[in-house]
Amino acid sequence: MHHAASNVRKQVGGSAAFIAQRAFAPVDIAPLVWFRVVFGGLMCIEIWRFFSNELIVPFYVEPPFLFKFYGFGWVHPLPAAALKLHFLVLAVLSQLMVLGLFYRLAATLFFIGFTYVFLLEEARYLNHFYLICLLSFLLIFVPAHRAFSFDVLRRPALRSGTCPAWALWLLRSQLCIVFIFAGIAKINGDWLHAEPLRMWLAKRAAMPVIGSYIAHEWAAWVFSYGGLFFDLFIVPLLLWRRTRWWAFFAVALFNLINGWIFQIGIFPWLTLGATFILFAPKLPHPIRSLWASAVPVREITPRRKRAILALVGTYLALQICIPLRHWLYPGAVQWTEEGHRFSWRMKLRDKQSELEIFAHDPESGKTWPIDLTEQINFEQYLAASGQPDMILQLCHHIAEDLRQKGHPKIQIRARASVSLNGRTEQLLIDPEVDLAAQPRTLWPARWIKPLTVPFDSRRHSSNSNDPNADAQDPDAIDP
Repeated sequence: MHHAASNVRKQVGGSAAFIAQRAFAPVDIAPLVWFRVVFGGLMCIEIWRFFSNELIVPFYVEPPFLFKFYGFGWVHPLPAAALKLHFLVLAVLSQLMVLGLFYRLAATLFFIGFTYVFLLEEARYLNHFYLICLLSFLLIFVPAHRAFSFDVLRRPALRSGTCPAWALWLLRSQLCIVFIFAGIAKINGDWLHAEPLRMWLAKRAAMPVIGSYIAHEWAAWVFSYGGLFFDLFIVPLLLWRRTRWWAFFAVALFNLINGWIFQIGIFPWLTLGATFILFAPKLPHPIRSLWASAVPVREITPRRKRAILALVGTYLALQICIPLRHWLYPGAVQWTEEGHRFSWRMKLRDKQSELEIFAHDPESGKTWPIDLTEQINFEQYLAASGQPDMILQLCHHIAEDLRQKGHPKIQIRARASVSLNGRTEQLLIDPEVDLAAQPRTLWPARWIKPLTVPFDSRRHSSNSNDPNADAQDPDAIDP
């Protein structure tokens, strides 16, 4: 027994040593530098979009109520002038990342500043904004400034043509997780019946050049299954040398078409630029010729190696587990929304919804409807009316406001009639439940009514070519 245990320990120790050796092996730093430049440049463009389109104040200052992510109710917007200055600082920080000037500080402050904006308003959640938060966090720790940077000019001792393999594979793994989970999420009944893409493509029949083609029934099936197979298989195809350039061509074509049709901001360009970090470091790289050979990365102690590997492993484990948390909740995740966010469930549901909220004072016996236009703006209504957690937040806000106006025992009920991916409308939440008395927790919400309306493929096929279908597209600007 003792001999067997000793063999097991030796095998485990040998495996750990092998992993450490591979993780800290020096590889070409070119992909990291490329990613730093592309990421910083695109972030500067995205921040400028907020300025040029004057989105800062309407998004984060003017609404009388902002929805908050669970646990982040303490995050509040700065005054208008200060918030505009905050965005200006983010633009400067993104340029510093491009230049590689004060890189660690710039990456850290950009992560904090952008994440702050992300947390201000849950109604503005976008998967690629969440991805930006994660990537900017990872850039704090990888040595992407050790070549082609002003930091190297300031401190020549930083200069290196290589980086530890773990730094490159950390960014690679993050991108792989996004693609793979996005593909897995598409293996569901609605997507396999070409919804909601059928409705969305039908709405774009008036687009120049391609509109008359994408509105046809066959286009919905091609886009649905093309997107499914792309997300599932593009990572191994990019990593395999024999298919790498063909896969890159597919990435470019997919993202350009996706960006053209669905207008999803910088995400196609971020994906396209980031794809180069999946290329083998020994292959020709767009910016390798910008520096000559340099000293390899410095050796670090075994203790620090173990600490780095433990932190990297913990981070990746969390990124794998978080998208799986919806299995802890009952019902269809695209209906209940429990576990939907932060899970790379992209462009999977279209919800047409009507929300009415009523207040009831048991002391006076009076019941009256709430004018939602006084509580939230139209964009917030579109985001919240089909999402139970956001409806609950709004009801809590209304209840607190009415308590302060002399209704200490006020009850708030909601009637949300929702159509998921073209189904017949049904109630999303129990209209008899006093939502003001329901706590906001991470436990399953029993007041959400289960989805009972089945998917009718015949009905969807017959309506697929109707360009006048007024389908609400909550993920239209989502990756």
